[in-house]
Amino acid sequence: MKPTLLILAAGIGSRYGSLKQMDKFGTSGETIIDYSVYDAIQAGFGKVVFVIRKNIEQDFREFFDKRFGNQIEVDYAFQELDALPEGINLSAERTKPWGTGHALLVAESKIKEPFAVINADDFYGSESFKIIANFLREKTEKNYCIVVYELANTLSENGYVSRGVCQADEQGFLKTITERSKIAEKDGKICFEENENLLELAPKTQVSMNLMAFTPDIFGFAKAYFQEFIEKNNQDLKAEFYLPTIVGNIVQKNVGKVHLLNTPEKWFGITYKEDKVQTIKRLADLVAEGIYPKKLWS
Repeated sequence: MKPTLLILAAGIGSRYGSLKQMDKFGTSGETIIDYSVYDAIQAGFGKVVFVIRKNIEQDFREFFDKRFGNQIEVDYAFQELDALPEGINLSAERTKPWGTGHALLVAESKIKEPFAVINADDFYGSESFKIIANFLREKTEKNYCIVVYELANTLSENGYVSRGVCQADEQGFLKTITERSKIAEKDGKICFEENENLLELAPKTQVSMNLMAFTPDIFGFAKAYFQEFIEKNNQDLKAEFYLPTIVGNIVQKNVGKVHLLNTPEKWFGITYKEDKVQTIKRLADLVAEGIYPKKLWS
């Protein structure tokens, strides 16, 4: 059974200023998503499931189905504001869905096989997809993984980033994952901001970029945890249910093991509009090196 790739693509991209999921960066007009799907196909994935908003479904289908729909199965799930557990009443003031953990849950009916999760606007690199595909071929229930990057390989030249800092136990499994925000390089050091203080992080710190692998049993745990989260936070208009929070809770409650798999790849992505120029250059360099063809899809 080939694994599935779940692409979280429902975000609006307020800092970027447009629908960046369909913005073109490659040498023949490819999106970041195109490169992720291409790498997934090469690594042996058999299906792609997009999590999007209902109001961009037509645009997505017209854009992406024509590009690679003849090479891999494509399906869609919809992250809407009112996709909540039964018995929970939506706050009238809430204006946006509940984050990446919520996005995972809305795809439950579409996935019956082991699967990987990625963000639509992150470039992960071909080796990262090979690493996670190899893990999924050997999967067992309640054994999950995060492909972790060295922090120095995940910074933006154009502003702060947030990263899930991973701490491993003695066996190399995830012990804790802690969200750090406002990370940037300052005076040759990598720092993050906490309570208005700048704290340093080592360049080789293992961080998550939401490239994770699961078996379908994750949905039952995540659904129960989301129920608890909503009951506590339904009136908090800014509360978000993040994927790393689910993973951290799995470890905390000792209901599964989360492997940390290191990748040599350098991440890049589209957080700020200024990231576009650098992303175009990096993709052109990868094409020039022969890692990707000049045109991904014929």
